[in-house]
Amino acid sequence: MGNTTSCCVASSPKLRRNAHARLESDRPDGELSREDTGCNLQHISDRENIDDLNMEFNPSDHPRATPIFLSKSQTDVREKRKSLYINHHPPGQLRRKYSSCSTIFLDDSTVSQPNLKYTIKCVALAIYYHIKNRDTDGRMLLDIFDENLHPLSKSEVPPDYDKHDPEQKQIYRFVRTLFSAAQLTAECAIVTLVYLERLLTYAEIDICPANWKRIVLGAILLASKVWDDQAVWNVDFCQILKDITVEDMNELERQFLELLQFNINIPSSVYAKYYFDLRSLAEANNLSFPLEPLSRERACKLEAISRLCEDKYKDFRKAAKKRSVSSDNLTVVRWSPAIIS
Repeated sequence: MGNTTSCCVASSPKLRRNAHARLESDRPDGELSREDTGCNLQHISDRENIDDLNMEFNPSDHPRATPIFLSKSQTDVREKRKSLYINHHPPGQLRRKYSSCSTIFLDDSTVSQPNLKYTIKCVALAIYYHIKNRDTDGRMLLDIFDENLHPLSKSEVPPDYDKHDPEQKQIYRFVRTLFSAAQLTAECAIVTLVYLERLLTYAEIDICPANWKRIVLGAILLASKVWDDQAVWNVDFCQILKDITVEDMNELERQFLELLQFNINIPSSVYAKYYFDLRSLAEANNLSFPLEPLSRERACKLEAISRLCEDKYKDFRKAAKKRSVSSDNLTVVRWSPAIIS
């Protein structure tokens, strides 16, 4: 991913074929197709129709589509709110902090620098809702993700390993162990969730107790290589998970990429959407990001940054007020929001 922003989004071949079939069926018989005229370029209106068609199916590709984890959590969130209302317990009022004249609380987690611990907690919560509210329509279980066929440890897999849903704490411990040992960043956790939902959409599979660990492992492996400048090698994960082989990690990565159709690009708008939707999920589940009081050193730093920006744009404002300037020294004033962290 990195900082790459792209306006081109790959869509599922199945959906792409259906969209073309629908568009071609409406064409009159006497009209020549683009193939007949030797022009194979796709018209922009066709791309817009395909995008509208796929928005419901590929939320990991479209910034306006609702992520899957958010829709799967709605039922549980409504039940929690109903229970709190019946028992007269307002959610989160006792733990919430408010700024006053003497103390100002700041949330240091931003879209460019998320809080690592709470981002992993939110991602683990999203995976938990994926597993708990999964579809039971008989979707296929791929062998590469089956923990019984490819165990992550030498300990015997229980016979009912695919019957019991993991708790949120168990998912959090598994993800936190990998991130702590590999020294991955919070942004990598968000990218992991994007790849996980893209896999579920493209491959038309569901995450369940039998495959969630290997699916999450494959998403983390791919996210670490795409996002971090110093990627974690497959052999490094074998040092974390002592009983897994390099060949197994290589095969997991290869099949994961094939199921994603090698679409590893994540637009910045999609990344930002997942970040803010994870915060919404945390707020709905009473999982608040930490608020730290503004210290004297931090206040001085913010004031220095503010003065620096003010001096930087003071000359630009003076130049903009001039009635006429030479075209040789013409400069365009551009205003952009600053992220203070």
